[in-house]
Amino acid sequence: MESGLIPPPEYSGSCHCGAVQFRVTAAISDIYRCDCSLCRMKGALMTSVHEGSFTLLAGADQLSEYNWNTRVARHFFCSVCGIYPFHRKRAMPDHYGVNVNCLAGFDASALKVRLASGLDMSVNAGGARDLWTGPRTT
Repeated sequence: MESGLIPPPEYSGSCHCGAVQFRVTAAISDIYRCDCSLCRMKGALMTSVHEGSFTLLAGADQLSEYNWNTRVARHFFCSVCGIYPFHRKRAMPDHYGVNVNCLAGFDASALKVRLASGLDMSVNAGGARDLWTGPRTT
């Protein structure tokens, strides 16, 4: 390791039964709760990580995929225990949304939870806005 460089933290993640295992190598400073209908129902606390900071270690064959509406976001669930560990993001297709509750040793209570506006961006209907204006800041 070069002098003065500090590697980013590494977190091990899994679903409840352990069939799906992954690793996140990134500092996590932002967690959010999305208000779209799917995220409201699944109740996950999320963080976004670049695809280069995410590694699926085991369980690709145990993942079930759910997509709806525009079919761009790819939501993954363990087909054994039903837990939602991560998804490929619609607004940032080179990022994963990771359920921080699936990360071993991550203390979500140490960060303020931001509300993300997914309700407005998720509608694929006549009159829907063409451009997502970004995350809600309040």
